[in-house]
Amino acid sequence: MIKSELIAKLAKHYPQLVAKDAEMAVNAILEAMFTSLVQGRRIEIRYFGSFGINYRPPRLGRNPKTGERVLVAEKFVPHFKPGRELRKRVDS
Repeated sequence: MIKSELIAKLAKHYPQLVAKDAEMAVNAILEAMFTSLVQGRRIEIRYFGSFGINYRPPRLGRNPKTGERVLVAEKFVPHFKPGRELRKRVDS
């Protein structure tokens, strides 16, 4: 599902919402999630899962084309861990 499909589904499920309002709601939720992750905070949505940030230290990598060694800088990457209820529903 892509963002536009989610907005359309929300607008269809809640007829009192205009598509523009559903889009604003989805954008507000996503922006709040982005802001929390940028600040290093964890996001937990009960029965769905949690989002966090993992640190990856600097390392030596290889350029696949030339085989040359390259220093890969440190970085922070988002990480999602599904909740128990989500895992059960997907598994069944």
